[in-house]
Amino acid sequence: MTEPTVFIIDDDEAYRDSVRELVNSIGLATEVHSSALEFLDRFDPSRPGCLVLDVRMARMSGLALQERLSAMGARIPIVFISGHGDITMAVKAVKDGAVDFVQKPYREQQLLDAIDEALRRDAGIRAAPAAEANQGLAKRVAALTDREREVMSLALKGLPSKVIAKELAISHRTVEQHRSRLLEKLNVNSITELLRLNIQLPSE
Repeated sequence: MTEPTVFIIDDDEAYRDSVRELVNSIGLATEVHSSALEFLDRFDPSRPGCLVLDVRMARMSGLALQERLSAMGARIPIVFISGHGDITMAVKAVKDGAVDFVQKPYREQQLLDAIDEALRRDAGIRAAPAAEANQGLAKRVAALTDREREVMSLALKGLPSKVIAKELAISHRTVEQHRSRLLEKLNVNSITELLRLNIQLPSE
């Protein structure tokens, strides 16, 4: 799995470099941008990580970037930092999903704690689709007939259809029919694909 990146967006070079050095000091990868638009030009939602985002920037503010990402369906967690932020800004940012709102000059540990929470959230978001897929597969396996499960169990052991037919005292053609139906029900293309999925048969 790709290591997470902390994307730092701030038009103040000194703060940008300061945050980068702090985050690098604990072994996390960083990528810096001087504007929200620069970040959007390179944004790849498949990359894990979080944003450390300044609120007030030229052309596109941090809050505007948060809204743009939300409209795109991007769920990358955001930690806001600002030297000008007020309560209204902080409430809006957090209400719209921000992890935290850190005031400049920030306490280093406060910012690191917020980044840690943001990365945890990102990991959870990315794990959810895989968990949902596994649950869906388990339901499809449970919907197989007893005979289809028997055929699948033997096929997963690497037995060819002729041997499965002899084992179950049924015809080779019947085994092939069961294999075809169970693959269709499980929405996979082959027994090899089932092996990669590490399928677990329901206990009797």
